[in-house]
Amino acid sequence: MDLTALRRDYRHARLDETDIHPDPVEQFRGWLGEALKAELDEPYAMTLATVDAAGQPSARIVLLRGVDAHGFAFFTNYDSRKGNELAVQDRAALLFYWAPLERQVRVEGRVTPVSPAESDDYFARRPRGSCIGAWASPQSAVIPDRGWLEKRVDDYNREHGETVPRPPNWGGYRLQPERFEFWQGRESRLHDRLVYRQQGTAWTLERLAP
Repeated sequence: MDLTALRRDYRHARLDETDIHPDPVEQFRGWLGEALKAELDEPYAMTLATVDAAGQPSARIVLLRGVDAHGFAFFTNYDSRKGNELAVQDRAALLFYWAPLERQVRVEGRVTPVSPAESDDYFARRPRGSCIGAWASPQSAVIPDRGWLEKRVDDYNREHGETVPRPPNWGGYRLQPERFEFWQGRESRLHDRLVYRQQGTAWTLERLAP
């Protein structure tokens, strides 16, 4: 398979300093709104990159479940690989890629757990099957086979009624951003890259070479 000749030129839009919002969170919310309006497939899906105690990075797709001035919220099993890595190294990075819009957003910062009340509130709004799955799956652990997992699902379905409580090892995190990069594809790989860096309570804006 030869991939060297596969390429496309980006011509959808441009990104200028005069057009970007001074608040990167509002800029992100605007771009996410455009992605939702364009009916892209799960535009709230994001790559979450973490690192373990030995410096080994890992990445996976998770779903953004809230964004405001306090940061980007997502939920998971605290005993998962990502949870264990965040327990020893609380810095992480997010990446959103919206191919039809020829856009990327990179976010970097420190991650902290959300409050138990916030985790409870989100868990209560999940479909019941997802709630049962959170009890049944020891996320990232080695399991014997699919049948073992399905039996645990059956067991927890019998144990819990219509209302399923949140497992104690399941909940949310919030990445508090310190750096944003907004990337807009342009012709001849001369992409627009605008970076916000946090300086105290303010944000500085710079352009990077593509």
